[in-house]
Amino acid sequence: MHPNALVDLAAELLRAVLKFDSPADGVVSAFFRKHRTLGPRERHTLAETAYAVVRQRMLFQHLAQSGSGPVERRLALLGWQGNEGFLRGALSPQEQAWLGEVQAIDRASLAPKLRHNLPDWLAQPLEQALGAQEFALLADSLNQPAPLDLRVNTYKGKRAEVQAALAAAGIESSPTPYSPWGLRVPGKPAINKLDVFTRGDVEVQDEGSQLLALITDAKRGEMVVDFCAGAGGKTLALGAAMRNTGRLYAFDVSGHRLDALKPRLARSGLSNVYPAQIAHERDERIKRLAGKIDRVLVDAPCSGLGTLRRNPDLKWRQSPQTVQSLKTQQAAILESAARMVKPGGRLVYATCSLLAAENEEIAAGFSDGHAEWSLLPVEPLLAGAKVAAAGDLVAGPFLRLWPHRHATDGFFAAVWERR
Repeated sequence: MHPNALVDLAAELLRAVLKFDSPADGVVSAFFRKHRTLGPRERHTLAETAYAVVRQRMLFQHLAQSGSGPVERRLALLGWQGNEGFLRGALSPQEQAWLGEVQAIDRASLAPKLRHNLPDWLAQPLEQALGAQEFALLADSLNQPAPLDLRVNTYKGKRAEVQAALAAAGIESSPTPYSPWGLRVPGKPAINKLDVFTRGDVEVQDEGSQLLALITDAKRGEMVVDFCAGAGGKTLALGAAMRNTGRLYAFDVSGHRLDALKPRLARSGLSNVYPAQIAHERDERIKRLAGKIDRVLVDAPCSGLGTLRRNPDLKWRQSPQTVQSLKTQQAAILESAARMVKPGGRLVYATCSLLAAENEEIAAGFSDGHAEWSLLPVEPLLAGAKVAAAGDLVAGPFLRLWPHRHATDGFFAAVWERR
């Protein structure tokens, strides 16, 4: 494809993504279905350019005020993630001069919001919680792409064996620093056609998400519920930890998300998983399980702001009003899920949010209203699950993961035991 044509396509894609009326990954996928003749390198360049612009939208829109021509084209040039020599073939002399000028600007001299590229309603509580210096590190980490983390299916194999199989396929990997189940792979190699993937030895799963399953500590023969299962990443981790015994319910209000679990479940070799769509948190299926369940994991619907490395558009699509609405939903879901746990059983509340409003505040509200529950410190639970450096992963009694500290998505978890 001619360089100018690819830049024009990048501008067209940005025009669609920057409407923020749908998740960016869905917009990108739809764009590629429309342009089926694009090759892998062209798709990679277009997608990564779009995500780069979304990550640094404030900065690039500020810089794009100068120059001429369609603003989406200028944004594409600023965020270009393809071959630089290829890009030069698309630039007019005026564009080359303009791009050189804006790239020479000292970014450290710009206003803070142009450096951190976060909306004020999100930046302010995070800076207040972390302090200015550490907030800057967090903001920088959120503007970087996430690594590819894999979870070894321990029901089928061992981490060293899977690592050797990946190496044999030419893919470098290293053990994740905390999770005993994880491998981290540099770059974004295509693994979905490898034997090690198709036979279910590994699943793509962020290390932080693996830690949520580890502190749930599902055991052989137990009755366990993944209350907001989604596409089932944590469900599969729990089922493997149970060694394919007991009974594991995967509940979700979205049948579409549960459908995505089916091929993953088939690969996993697990037969102890029972996916079920529920209407809401008060569904009759939930009521029938009251007081019968050993472990319940509630990975609650949340703003998802801990996943900005993967989903940078969320910071522009979420709002304080959305967070406030989610808090009501989170508290209701946790309340309903807790009723299923039997005496001596464990309840885990988790989100992939960075905000205390969705995390510590929800946990405090539940503890204050439920004297029959004991809040468990997470650090000994992590250590008991053979998680390395468990003390580095906690804030008080809670699990608290930050992208800039732990190279995971941002996660929170609180754990209670029913008396």
